This record gives sequence, C-alpha cells and structure tokens, in this order.
Amino acid sequence: MTGLPGFTVDIDQNPYLPAGGRDVSAIVTVTADQSGDAPFAGPVSGPEAGSAEIIIIDCSGSMDYPPAKLAEARAATAAAVDVIGDGTWFAIVAGTSTAWPVYPPDGSMAIAGERSRGEAKSALRQLRANGGTAIGQWLRLADRIFQTSPAALRHAILLTDGKNQHETPEELAAAIGLCEGRFRCDCRGVGTDWEVGELRKISTALLGTVDIIVDPAGLAADFEALAREAMSKQLPDVVLRVWTPQQASLRFVKQVAPAIDDLTERRLQAGVQAGDYPTGAWAPGESRDYHVAVSVTPAGLGQEMLAARVSLVASSPQGQQVLGQGLVRVTWTEDEALSTRINPRVAGYTGQAELAAAVADGLEANKRGDVDVATARLGRAVALAHQAGNQEMARLLANVVDVVDEATGTVRLKKKVDAAAEMQLDTRSTKTVRVKKG
Repeated sequence: MTGLPGFTVDIDQNPYLPAGGRDVSAIVTVTADQSGDAPFAGPVSGPEAGSAEIIIIDCSGSMDYPPAKLAEARAATAAAVDVIGDGTWFAIVAGTSTAWPVYPPDGSMAIAGERSRGEAKSALRQLRANGGTAIGQWLRLADRIFQTSPAALRHAILLTDGKNQHETPEELAAAIGLCEGRFRCDCRGVGTDWEVGELRKISTALLGTVDIIVDPAGLAADFEALAREAMSKQLPDVVLRVWTPQQASLRFVKQVAPAIDDLTERRLQAGVQAGDYPTGAWAPGESRDYHVAVSVTPAGLGQEMLAARVSLVASSPQGQQVLGQGLVRVTWTEDEALSTRINPRVAGYTGQAELAAAVADGLEANKRGDVDVATARLGRAVALAHQAGNQEMARLLANVVDVVDEATGTVRLKKKVDAAAEMQLDTRSTKTVRVKKG
C-alpha cells in the first residue's frame, strides 16, 4: 500500500502465478482521508467552493393518480430543501413533456438560506400535475441551470412515476450524453408504472443510484437522505487511473462496493498505457472497492512484474495531482500452494457480480415467459446470496420465488409476483455486501 495526501489505496490479491499464468485480479480499496483535506482543496461548502443541488420533479398528469403522489413529491422536495446547507447553490425543476424552472423562476440558481428556502417551498405549493413525460428535456434544463453557477460539486435528484413516452430513446440518450461528466444524478421511481432500465441508464451514466419508492409516503425520508448524502460529498471529482505495462492488457475495471458498476467502457485515454475511469465526488472517510483484472505476458519462474499501477488523480489549478496510489505485482512460481490460493475478497466480489447478473437474466427470462431459464437463473441467485451472506438480497428474492433449498438454489417461481417486489429486486440487485479483509 502507498498512501499520499487525499486518499489511501489498498491492494488485495494473490501475487503468485503458476508457470505460464496470465490472469491477474486485484481488489483495490480506495479510502478518502477522514479530514477531507486534499492538497488542492480548501473548504468546499458554500458558493466559494461550488456545491450545487437541483431537484427535478415529475409533474406529468399521472402524478395526480392518486393525488397524494404529487403532494408527497412536493413535501419530499421541501424536506430536501431544508437539508441543503447554507451557502449551497440550489434550484428546483418541474418536468412534463417539457421542463421549466420552479425556483428560481428565471432559470438561475439560488444560494440556500432561510429566505430562499421559504421562497422555494412557496413556489412548490403552486405545482399541478398535467401533461406528458420527456425526461431528456428535464436533464437538459438541469444542465443549463447548473451552468449558471460556479459550482464544482453538482448533484441532482430526479423523480418520475412513468415511462419516457414523449421523446425517443435516442433523444433521451443524447441528453444523458450531454450531461455525463457535468453532474451526478440519483434517480427515483415512485409507484410501478416507470421503467427501471430507463432510469438505470441515467443513474449509471451520471454516477448515481436508482431505486423504487413504492408508497409515495416514503418519498420525504428518501429525498432527505439523498440530500444529506450529497451535502457530505466534500472532495471534488477524481478519476481512477490505471496504468499497465506494454506486456499487459487491461481486461476490466469495475466498482464492486458499495454497488456494482462496470467502468470498463468509460475509459478515457490518459497518455501511453494509462486510462482514466470516473468515480465522482467523495465524502471524507468514504471507502469504495474496485475490481481490476489484467492479462499479462508470462515471464520466467521467480521473476516479478508490475502488472498495474492504480492511482487517484484530480485536476486542480496547479494541474493534475496524484492523491493516492497502489501497485499490483505478480511473481511466477512453481510452488502450487502459492499459485493456487484464491484471494477471498476477489472470490467474494466475483460471486456478487455473478449474483447481480443472475438476477438480471432471471427477471428478463421471466418477462419473456421462459419459465425454465427464469427458475434456473433466479435459483442460482438464491444460492449465491446465501453463500455471500447477503440477507437483503435473499429477502428480495423470496418475494419473487418460493425457496425450497437456498444452499442448492432450488426454487419455484411464484405464480403471481407483485410488480413492486420485482422492481425492488431489479433496482437493488447491484448493491453489494462489503467483503471484509481476511
């Protein structure tokens, strides 16, 4: 492990390969300093450092069925506004088949304080449900509003209750692409008439989360928690930079805790043999795990090789700065006891990635009416959840299948599955249980 100001980077791996061995896997644990004092950053709350929050509310006609849905959305937004720290930039956007600024009404951003919070909550009370759903328009307006402030740390909460029916998938994809790298976005769907896949595309590209709020009464607590978490992010966006030598090639880079997010296709070249992967903003003391897999050219027995160098890099007025670094090394050996060891953290996260894939495959097969595949894949998910000790995932799976034997993954599909239960399993399937050291 090498620690530099800003972050520490720990590497967990089996550093030994057999003769001719090529595949190297490592779990990279990245932890932000508890103090949050990066060498390039001063205080990061308030307009000087640039923290900003936009709340995007679906005001389409379906939000009036039942009427409590929009009422709870207004209350949830007010709860989030109350959590936004003094001096933080903020705005509220309403969305239908178009989008408009609710507060401030001129499309700018306000600075949070007692007066501006009161004005925002007063503006919220005027919202009514009417019209369609074009989420790309909502994202585009949020992006334009973010540009009116000097904020560096930008976060949005997006709420909808329906499908993106009033623009094409291509229009939504273009809007997501425009916003990528400009702000983070947590997405929430209320009720069961929205598409998990649509919101997941947004949350994945914008480094956020997606979840279902079955009962509108749960919106306020969720929004408040999201706003608190956003306010805790005090370290500006950093990238995970992975360098490999000419004798190696990168197979994949995945975040595996607190949730699975495959970053491989999001690589931006960063000079010879190196690529950058986005991680978003960090809270002091926050820790995440990444799975880095490399294929190397075999060397002779007893030879050591640097297979990868993993760094946390941030841009500052002084240029790019390395805030933490770890090294992935391998040695070829004829000692079978060394080369066949399985690192428990690599194995644990590999199993949880398989679990998420099994859930996705099973739910998709069930939608197609392929009972045999759905049963097999969801049964495999049950067994993997049991092995990982993932009690939350086991509980969610039990709402979709009748478990006969969790150890072997023997299950029966329920004859009638509640739509909310299926969507909860879908949205939360990528959340992982932290695999501890040792």
